[in-house]
Amino acid sequence: MTTIETTFDAFLGGRITLEQPTKGYRAGVDPVLLAASVPARAGQSVLELGCGTGAALLCLASRVEDLDLRGIEMQPHYADLCRANVDANGFGATIYTADLRALPADLTALSFDQILANPPYFQRNAGHSSPHEDRDIAFGGATKTQDWLDVAYRRLKPKGWLTLIQKADRLPEILRALDARFGSITVTPIVGRHGRNADRFILRVRKHGMTPFALNAPVVLHQGDTHLRDGEDYHPNIKAVLRDGAQFPFPD
Repeated sequence: MTTIETTFDAFLGGRITLEQPTKGYRAGVDPVLLAASVPARAGQSVLELGCGTGAALLCLASRVEDLDLRGIEMQPHYADLCRANVDANGFGATIYTADLRALPADLTALSFDQILANPPYFQRNAGHSSPHEDRDIAFGGATKTQDWLDVAYRRLKPKGWLTLIQKADRLPEILRALDARFGSITVTPIVGRHGRNADRFILRVRKHGMTPFALNAPVVLHQGDTHLRDGEDYHPNIKAVLRDGAQFPFPD
């Protein structure tokens, strides 16, 4: 049996400790931003598609109490780490090891108030493969965007919310794939610094939602036009998300 080297990394200012592989895909800022964007309320049911080692699920559980948490992850060693992380951080969640295109029967019998996802950022037919297979799957998996959205639609309750984070150049593809089944679409661009183009966005959509499409003003992560010194230079509202577990600062 192959032993995978891991590290223990602090998230949310130490509120969460995540064990994750030393090499390959490692959770960073994006799952924290994703978790902060989910409009969950206490007592609701939540499913994460592609939960990895559990960063987003655990950050969400830290912010919102009494959630029924479930996640699906196709890579067994990541799913095992996710289960261990859930237990080690004192939360409860059910983690399934499966391809989201072939969900287990007990999961297909359920529906959820909230679904969140951080789908692979790169199209399989574009770019270069990573030498680490798990990282390659995480960033450019073979599952199509349409499949992610189809699964989310089927597993959402009526008026349930889907929240995801994705690279900016994938927005047209995602909007085409949403079709008439989703509505109340809100897109919030994420910009590294003032004056730069958005490189990511947060998308929130509602099953059978009816409110008009909204393109929010960008949310800027860092202060200043350039990085001038060592250390963090996040805007205070972003630092509150990353260190204190605050909600994502959606523009009013």
